[in-house]
Amino acid sequence: MTKLLERAIAIVKELPNDDQDALAALVLSIAEDSDASIVPLDEATRSAIREGLVQAERGEFVPDDVVAEANKRHGI
Repeated sequence: MTKLLERAIAIVKELPNDDQDALAALVLSIAEDSDASIVPLDEATRSAIREGLVQAERGEFVPDDVVAEANKRHGI
């Protein structure tokens, strides 16, 4: 196992169970797929991405202080 993967796993272990499960599902999906560049998305996720892109085109972004607080919570 690489040091980077060990670091990622250590960080994930500190997350709530629901977040751990979501990341585990994503990793398994990528690892089991013959083309790891393709990640399957459900329709709710696709819709959220489309809405985010529309918001970005309008110049609507999350304020820096909100991003900083989220980063702090996640140890970034």
